Amino acid sequence: MDNSKRFNSFSEFYPYYLSEHSNSTCRRLHFIGTSLVLLILAVAIAKGAWLLLWVLPLAGYSFAWVGHFFFEKNRPATFQHPLYSLLGDFVMYRDMMLGKVPF
Repeated sequence: MDNSKRFNSFSEFYPYYLSEHSNSTCRRLHFIGTSLVLLILAVAIAKGAWLLLWVLPLAGYSFAWVGHFFFEKNRPATFQHPLYSLLGDFVMYRDMMLGKVPF
C-alpha cells in the first residue's frame, strides 16, 4: 500500500498501520520505545522534571525507526500520517498488551 494514501478516519488507518508492522522485531522495538515514552512521561510528571519531556520523541522514534529501516524495510507511516501514526503506536501497544497483536 502506498504511504501517501488518504484515510478518512483512524479506524480506516489502523489496518494499514498494522500491515506496516508485520515484522515481529519491528513491533518489539515499537513496544520498547513506547514503554520508554510512558516511563519517562511518568517520571517527568512525578518529579516535575519537565525537561525530560524533550527526550520523549527521541525515546519513541529512535526505536521505531530502527525497526522500520533495518527490519521492516519500509518508510515509517509517521512521515505521511503523523497524528494517526502516533495514535497507532499507542493502540498497537495496547493491543500487544491484550494479546490482540503478537509480540
